[in-house]
Amino acid sequence: MSDVRTEHFASFDAADLAIHRMGEGRPVLLLHGLFSDANTNWIRFGHAQRLADAGFEAIMPDLRAHGASGKPHEAAAYPGDVLVRDAQALVAHLGLTDYDLVGFSLGARTAVRCVLAGLSPRRMVLGGMGLEGLAGWDRRASFFIDAIDRFDEVKHGDPAFFAVAFMRTQKIDRVAARLLLQSVDDTSAAELAGMTVPTLVVCGEKDRDNGSPQALADALPDARFQEVPGTHMSSVTEPELGKAIAGFLAG
Repeated sequence: MSDVRTEHFASFDAADLAIHRMGEGRPVLLLHGLFSDANTNWIRFGHAQRLADAGFEAIMPDLRAHGASGKPHEAAAYPGDVLVRDAQALVAHLGLTDYDLVGFSLGARTAVRCVLAGLSPRRMVLGGMGLEGLAGWDRRASFFIDAIDRFDEVKHGDPAFFAVAFMRTQKIDRVAARLLLQSVDDTSAAELAGMTVPTLVVCGEKDRDNGSPQALADALPDARFQEVPGTHMSSVTEPELGKAIAGFLAG
């Protein structure tokens, strides 16, 4: 297994962000999902190693309020699209000019917003995402904010049970996470029409948590949809996810 190299850098507002890197070759920026981190989404189940074996360098930040990155408790640290601004700062910090961009769930939403904000990856992969999941974030955020607010009283059978259980496993800083949830901006279907980056939409066969992945692929000018095993939570544990990402980026 390739060694994971971890470093830190100061983002646009001096917030401390951790970056984990594996492999050598064409850079691939990988953005993890909500309440996750680089290790859980990309390293633990072998996806980063598969990319390294295919000749890529996996560059995996822990998003703000996650993992080993800073978790500020001030509302001012979470302006609109703050994760996009962090990604822009990381691309500038590393001097990336020819790279690919991958995101899962919240990371996929962020990847789309990054391209709309001016980042220009060669190829892009959107995992665990459907067309409907890019808009209407308020409803999705409200679900997670409610889970945070009722954290200690949520029991098995409650719709928020698995979200709370995952937050416990990940040792989420709930104050920081709650602020971050309010910073995510929506993307309309109309905005997707101008995104010409060749894109793979990849989603678990039992995952429609964020709407229709086929509809998302259809809404993008140059995209295709690939199904892999699993639900929204379990698809990241399946080797087929890494195979799909590496295969598309190497193609």
